[in-house]
Amino acid sequence: MAIDKEAIKEHIRGILVALGDDPDREGLKETPDRVARMYEEVFEGMNYTNDEIAEMFGKTFKEEDAAHTSDMVFVKDIEVFSYCEHHMALMYDMKVSVAYIPHGRVLGLSKIARIADMVAKRLQLQERIGSDIAYVVGKAAGSPDVAVLIEANHSCMTARGIKKPGTKTYTTTFRGAFENDVNLQNKVLMMNR
Repeated sequence: MAIDKEAIKEHIRGILVALGDDPDREGLKETPDRVARMYEEVFEGMNYTNDEIAEMFGKTFKEEDAAHTSDMVFVKDIEVFSYCEHHMALMYDMKVSVAYIPHGRVLGLSKIARIADMVAKRLQLQERIGSDIAYVVGKAAGSPDVAVLIEANHSCMTARGIKKPGTKTYTTTFRGAFENDVNLQNKVLMMNR
């Protein structure tokens, strides 16, 4: 699905009029175009399915010592942002941590950050971000054993509505060995401190 920049421009212009402003005044003349270009960038992930993202960032390397099947890869504090699908409000100061247990192959570390970034560039919920990252990392790495931890501020909580600045939302997603192994869950949670 391609993002329709012309439709976005038209609708942003309409929103400006609906807000009671003049879209032809100096400061707003180029706003519809700027917003359309911004949306194309910040919602880039909407152009791809999870399977396509896994294929794009699925570069793996043969694990040298595949005998250690309980070894874990853990990448902490990947900074991303997203937009809530309920209010189109910014989810910010978002930190994603990803752990997985390799099964004969390891995923390039930068690929984990790229996956988190691309998945976050969609209208969605924080819970779905974790689930989608777990799916994509699992598919790309060839491992069912994935954990994703996310911490974020939501402007729909901090800047509008209830207006509680500093409120953070934490989510955990556990797949494969992480789902039922409390020791493995605790290990990841301790590493994420």
